[in-house]
Amino acid sequence: MRSAVTLSLVPQARGGPFVFWDGMDDACAQAAALGFDAVEIFPPNAAALDVAAVRTVVMKHHLAVAAVGTGGGWVVEKLTLTHPDSAVRQRARDFIRAIIDVAGALGAPAIVGSMQGRWDAATGVTREQALAWLSEALADLGAQASQHGAPLLYEPLNRYETNLFNRIGDTAAWLRAQRLPNVRMLADLFHMNIEEADSAAALREAGDLVGHVHFADSNRRAIGFGQTNVAPIIAALRAIGYQGYLSAEIFPLPDARSAAAQTIHAFQQALASL
Repeated sequence: MRSAVTLSLVPQARGGPFVFWDGMDDACAQAAALGFDAVEIFPPNAAALDVAAVRTVVMKHHLAVAAVGTGGGWVVEKLTLTHPDSAVRQRARDFIRAIIDVAGALGAPAIVGSMQGRWDAATGVTREQALAWLSEALADLGAQASQHGAPLLYEPLNRYETNLFNRIGDTAAWLRAQRLPNVRMLADLFHMNIEEADSAAALREAGDLVGHVHFADSNRRAIGFGQTNVAPIIAALRAIGYQGYLSAEIFPLPDARSAAAQTIHAFQQALASL
């Protein structure tokens, strides 16, 4: 398993759970100095990422790009894949498709989290309809990602952020039933702390569908600053053969460098204990 830390390029998301906020150069320099393997990028849109420039910066610091988030489409433009307006749904898909292409050029997968949206009978969108739209979009976008040799990462969120999927096991069962060959799951330990009775068991249930992990404690701070027992989670990831990133999508508390330093310490300690 490899370590990653998040950086946001979205001013409208300030205060959210991302460690670094002062640009690619600053984030990569600090991440490299602390010993991280990669950065996970949260851009406002695909146009904000100059592939050549990003590649130059990460290579200079001997880092990789772990993943690229699409949530800027929700934060900035309020786009979702399950919006009742078909034109908005199409814009959402086009927004994600553009980020898939940028992420793919950087050798990374794209993440669909907040842009999944929700169902709401008051707007005429039933759960069945929303899931049909979501399945169609993920199939299309997963095929797009496959052209870059990368999976598309779908993230179940906690009940306060979506009413589509909240638990890992339910998500895995649905993905298998939909037969979406290039879609994997992002398992976020913060959301899992809210929704799962046993996070380690949930990861074992998901098995090879786990494609990325957000390494966050119960309070969305760095692992070790909350109540999460990470040992059984790491053991479960080892058991399912997970070799991807543990990426810190966390609040920069008490400050960005301290949060990042605690994360890399917890990462090294957890792997060494096994």
